[in-house]
Amino acid sequence: MKNSKGLMVRRTKRFRKDRKITVNARVKTFEKGERVLIALQPCFKGFPAPRYDGRHGKILEKRGKSYVVQISDLGARKDLIVSPVHLRRLEAQKEVA
Repeated sequence: MKNSKGLMVRRTKRFRKDRKITVNARVKTFEKGERVLIALQPCFKGFPAPRYDGRHGKILEKRGKSYVVQISDLGARKDLIVSPVHLRRLEAQKEVA
């Protein structure tokens, strides 16, 4: 049986980006209930499973330095713990409370 070559095997082209992570990206804050997009940054460890790249969800709470994001996966609600480096704010879809 072959050994695994790591988490990013066969996915390097898909996640190849020439963006450097800035200090602002590491310390950005989000409010509870805010809509976000999961955009993985492969050069920074601690990202959720690559199958969640491009999904959008809602911030439930802050947990340590990361955030709990609720997404819908084929009708099932899932909670992901994601670092703020891998999150982007969705401006157009603000939720009315």
